[in-house]
Amino acid sequence: MPELPEVETVRRGLQSLVAGQVIEWVDVRLPRIIRSPSVDEFVHELQNARIVEVRRRGKYLLLDLGERTLVSHLRMEGHYGVFLASEPLLPHTHVIFHLLGGQELRYQDVRQFGTMDLLLSDHIPHFAPLHLLGPEPLQENFTPTYLRDVFKKRTTSIKATLLDQTIIAGLGNIYVDEILFRAKIHPTQSAQSLSMQALRRIVASTQEVIADAIVHGGSSVKSYVNGFGEPGQYQFSLNVYGRTGQACVVCGSEIVKSRVAGRGTHVCPICQKLPRKTRR
Repeated sequence: MPELPEVETVRRGLQSLVAGQVIEWVDVRLPRIIRSPSVDEFVHELQNARIVEVRRRGKYLLLDLGERTLVSHLRMEGHYGVFLASEPLLPHTHVIFHLLGGQELRYQDVRQFGTMDLLLSDHIPHFAPLHLLGPEPLQENFTPTYLRDVFKKRTTSIKATLLDQTIIAGLGNIYVDEILFRAKIHPTQSAQSLSMQALRRIVASTQEVIADAIVHGGSSVKSYVNGFGEPGQYQFSLNVYGRTGQACVVCGSEIVKSRVAGRGTHVCPICQKLPRKTRR
């Protein structure tokens, strides 16, 4: 699933490609992608709408259309691309936004899990799940003190806690593994047991990993490409994710894969030792 760095990379690409353009009409080829309103209303309201800006919140893309906003969740393998109208459709193209001037913004989704909601813009602050999302990792309100306050009643593992979008917006399996490795914290350690020193490491590691991943265009470990059809490059900088059996880049120990919070989890057993006793 695209995580924050991938969605931010897509956002930046679409901002440069389609911001300011007018949608002449929309062709919805897979109706279930449209959650709200009805497909007929969706098509009608988007006719002649101008794309003012492309924004992001967590893993969601928001196409600002003035009075309305299109909220798009890419889910597992959804992605956008801009094509000339004369170019043949690629497989699994489900929604086509025909732009004034002969280009098309096309949404493709092999797994068909992505969703789109067209809302009045002043309803966005109250739209679930957007209003439930925690702070962005690169925002000023993402601090060790914030984590201390939200972790104090969390007996779940730190991995499960960081994956919770209501605590931090945009993190997924790849980047949580990388963050915990940099922070030298075992993913099964309970969130409430972490010291302030450990929380400072989590904040610093999160900001470093996310910022670096954005610079490199995200990670293409499966089918992800940006709005220009280009793969990300951060997968070549991953320290633990997807490196089962390989040597740790720090200590040389073998990276081990297990299952934590229902997700495949990659750990260096030496750099990320689980303390026998943990106290705040």
